[in-house]
Amino acid sequence: MNQSLLNGEQTTLIALTDRGLQYGDGLFETIALSAGQLTLWSYHIERLNAGCRRLAIPVPDESLLLKEAELLTKGVKQGVVKIIITRGSGGRGYRPPVSAEPNRIVTLHSWPDYPAAWFKTGVVLRLCQTRLGSNPSLAGIKHLNRLEQVLARREWSDPEIAEGLMLDGNGQVIEATQSNLFLLYDGQLVTPDLSCCGVAGTVRRLVMEVAQEQAIPLEISAVTLQQVRQADALFLTNAITGILPVKQFEKVRYDVTSIPTLLIEEVNKHLHR
Repeated sequence: MNQSLLNGEQTTLIALTDRGLQYGDGLFETIALSAGQLTLWSYHIERLNAGCRRLAIPVPDESLLLKEAELLTKGVKQGVVKIIITRGSGGRGYRPPVSAEPNRIVTLHSWPDYPAAWFKTGVVLRLCQTRLGSNPSLAGIKHLNRLEQVLARREWSDPEIAEGLMLDGNGQVIEATQSNLFLLYDGQLVTPDLSCCGVAGTVRRLVMEVAQEQAIPLEISAVTLQQVRQADALFLTNAITGILPVKQFEKVRYDVTSIPTLLIEEVNKHLHR
């Protein structure tokens, strides 16, 4: 199914001088296509635009991106759309060229074949040795520099382990390699503070909004490994999996049934309209 557009033209080629390739100078979004609809489109565009402003890359035309995404997904019911914005081509050196013209890359991919049991009985989570570097100026946005996640994901090959938990340099729990984390204590949700590092996920945002609507107490704070081990339940979120319950972290097992059913149902309703 893999198809790609570069600035609206069907191609798999990009200039070797593109700063996204040279320096990771850009951003990306991964969007679920469900029942022919681009899920949480507005959330993704808001984060993409915020990232562009943070990196001083011209904000892309939303209508143009939507037109290109719809062109690729026409007649497709389920898949994954990835949007990449790079600063464009420039010469050697870190200093961004004043005249660079951003590149838009839109690609369509097949839906991943995740085991159905993951969503019912939960997944196994491990601890990664690779740490996340703290940098408030990059925190929250989905920039192209993903080497920390690449190194972390290299740490295991066991198919029984779905995700790896990542800490920052101070040993605080931040997120998983491709997911955000939520803990449940006595009916209260806790999710790590991402003001210094980590990606502020679109489904993380959705969960927080739904929790507020359902009057479920929620706290954004620093999270320790001890808190993770003592939680009543854990779940992961990302744009493709939605809510993914955790059944085990290290030797600790969790009660996946304690995650509020109404929360899961409402989040799924938004994701699978």
